[in-house]
Amino acid sequence: MADDIAWRKDSHLDLCATDAVAFRERTTLLEEVGLVHTSLPELSLDEVSLETRLLGRKLRAPIVIASMTGGTERAGEINHALAAIAEKRGYAFGLGSQRAMQKRPESGDTFRVRDVAPTTLVLGNLGVVQAREQSSEAIAALVSSVGADALFVHMNPAQEVVQPGGDRDFRGGLETFARLVRELPFPIVAKETGCGVSREVARALRGVGVRTVDVSGAGGTSWVGVEALRAAESDGAEAQALLGELLWDWGIPTAASVALTASEGLHPIATGGIKTGLDVARAIALGARAAGIARPLLAAYLSGGPAAVEQVLERIERELRAIMLLTGARDLDALRSKPRVLGPALTRWLA
Repeated sequence: MADDIAWRKDSHLDLCATDAVAFRERTTLLEEVGLVHTSLPELSLDEVSLETRLLGRKLRAPIVIASMTGGTERAGEINHALAAIAEKRGYAFGLGSQRAMQKRPESGDTFRVRDVAPTTLVLGNLGVVQAREQSSEAIAALVSSVGADALFVHMNPAQEVVQPGGDRDFRGGLETFARLVRELPFPIVAKETGCGVSREVARALRGVGVRTVDVSGAGGTSWVGVEALRAAESDGAEAQALLGELLWDWGIPTAASVALTASEGLHPIATGGIKTGLDVARAIALGARAAGIARPLLAAYLSGGPAAVEQVLERIERELRAIMLLTGARDLDALRSKPRVLGPALTRWLA
């Protein structure tokens, strides 16, 4: 089982570095968020502030280098390189699922990034199904072992039902969140993995004390698609491959999920298909506290190393700052209060 997890993690990296696992027809719907131009912004570009607060910590810009990997030597190299960039640029950093670390304790160093990111907001990561089966003390020890400040608890039923050998029992998830919020001394962040969070789930999570949610909406990487491709290459997994093909575009678009969760009083992180500063600006305008970026950074790293990653991030910040100027928004709170025009498909999702 442990070797299977390691193989799966490296397989995920190879697949997610390409567009082969993108949603096919469903988009993020961020393209349906129109920001209103102002010809008299009464601002200097240098006055525009990208600072935000997330989980009680100040970020220099509203960017989370989103959860991707861990558990293999290659994954550890990527984690350390991207965490060092998060430290340098003042972002937050999310670890990949630490289930691999629990199955293979010797892989723990691939998740430990404090040597290169001593002051960064680091989020650990564990599936809600795995958390359900563990004591709060064991989970606290897992988070402490990597020096994380908070914990992503990920919800991924669509990915699991397609994955050969994946989880099939998703009972007790809400009570697990309630217990973790009640018993653990650090923030618990509910995280989807590519299918978005609905209004009803947001309301339920807020009811048990969750305050921050990473929506990981539809329109970016399809983790159902990732598992469908892996199933197609596995002996005896034809049924799972067919199911994955059917559900490839399953999920709530990122824009809709951000707006829905914000309307329920949660603080959303907008992950899922974020590629440009305009995407970030649109997500912030809908209520996001920050935007998570994964696949574009992984692709940049694999093609050009840390320098290529920084070029992508510099471009995104430059675009975001320019768009804020053009809307007359001095800071991110001002951007959230600016008028916006929503397209018909997004409006239907929010109705």
